[in-house]
Amino acid sequence: MPLINTSLKSKIDQELTNAGFVITGEHSSVSNMASAIAKAVVDEITENGLVVIAAGSSSGSHKIT
Repeated sequence: MPLINTSLKSKIDQELTNAGFVITGEHSSVSNMASAIAKAVVDEITENGLVVIAAGSSSGSHKIT
């Protein structure tokens, strides 16, 4: 399953809405903040994430792509 910025952003928007934040409107920048957070999280995981498999023929550390 690929990591997708827009999917993560939607989840962040929903959680912020559930927490009482207003994410839409002329003066709201909360949705822009959610986009920036989603992009940073996806970038960090895809650039630096490793999956460690302890045993078996695939054992070792593997980069997340």
